[in-house]
Amino acid sequence: MKKKSCYLMAALLVIFSFSCSTRHAVSVAPVEIKPIHITIDVNIKVDKALDDFFEDIDKTADETVQPADTQN
Repeated sequence: MKKKSCYLMAALLVIFSFSCSTRHAVSVAPVEIKPIHITIDVNIKVDKALDDFFEDIDKTADETVQPADTQN
């Protein structure tokens, strides 16, 4: 009797262990990299107007600062 109950318990253990198996599937999708388009508008007219506006100041600064001739 004891032998039959051991076999029965072993059979139940095997049945329950196989019935409780789970399966997990993880899928990794490929990462899509798209190009980024950036538009930069540079206003050249403003830059030229500022250069023209400060041109006289730059000329005056260049004329007043003259390197001294050093003689050795």
